[in-house]
Amino acid sequence: MKTMKKAFFTLVLLTSLSLSGFAQLQNQKFAYVDTEYILKNIPEYNDAQEELNAMSQKWEKEIKVIYDKVEEMYRSYQAEAVLLPQDLKKKREDDILKKEKEAKDLQLKYFGSEGDLFKKRSELVQPIQEKIYTAMQEIAETKNYAFIFDKAAGATMLYANPRLDISDDVLDEVGTVMQTVRKEDRK
Repeated sequence: MKTMKKAFFTLVLLTSLSLSGFAQLQNQKFAYVDTEYILKNIPEYNDAQEELNAMSQKWEKEIKVIYDKVEEMYRSYQAEAVLLPQDLKKKREDDILKKEKEAKDLQLKYFGSEGDLFKKRSELVQPIQEKIYTAMQEIAETKNYAFIFDKAAGATMLYANPRLDISDDVLDEVGTVMQTVRKEDRK
């Protein structure tokens, strides 16, 4: 009988704790933003993306030229391999491998996880992202939001009340800092 009383008391205690936790959660304010919408309406971000795309295309062409050279060297080698002495074959194979390594190294230098594109993206985009985050944080503190979700971040949001969308508030806040985010220009 004593263990049953303990179990009942534990159940009542857990239920009351979870109900008080739910009540506290209900008193919290929630909002969401659409970072794709925000970024699309910041001219500096669009300029940064264009610059990054141009750099990326330039580097891709540069790497393609080297890979095309590798392919040409390999075709030439295949055509002449039967007639070449063993030492010349080895030298040509080494030259092809060396050229291919050059292309791979350049690809890693430009597009690797710590490559030039990553560094340039950090240089151009990170300050904008920090301003957006600061604006969201300021709005959250001012309007007493407990949580701000990102609609664009892939989180499954089955329904979102448009009244809870504070994306324009974030753009207004960022606009006071950057002076280029104008309401009349938003898409």
